[in-house]
Amino acid sequence: VQLQASGGGLVQPGGSLRLSCVVSSFTADYYAIGWFRQVPGKVRELVAAITNGGITNYADSVKGRFTISRDDAVNTVSLQMNSLKPEDTAVYYCAADRSRTLAPNDYWGQGTQVTVSS
Repeated sequence: VQLQASGGGLVQPGGSLRLSCVVSSFTADYYAIGWFRQVPGKVRELVAAITNGGITNYADSVKGRFTISRDDAVNTVSLQMNSLKPEDTAVYYCAADRSRTLAPNDYWGQGTQVTVSS
């Protein structure tokens, strides 16, 4: 399976970005699909995940600002990021998992860089 992440870029603080993760197989086959992020020298951290039943899991640092959604009809999971802060700067990765987990980590896509800076 391949996961193709896109949508990263440079944005000013307070701005918005929308990340998309297109999965090469049926997203409905995966219990959970989510987004992680990583900055150099730090552990990769879960940002948000969503199950095929619509259950969501968010990191405390992004609650109220980020929204994850999935559209199994087009095999895509999206992450709408609003009110971005400089500390959101990282490489963002999407991941999928067939196991019953809210922290998917079986399959990984390449990263997409998000930079929040004025």
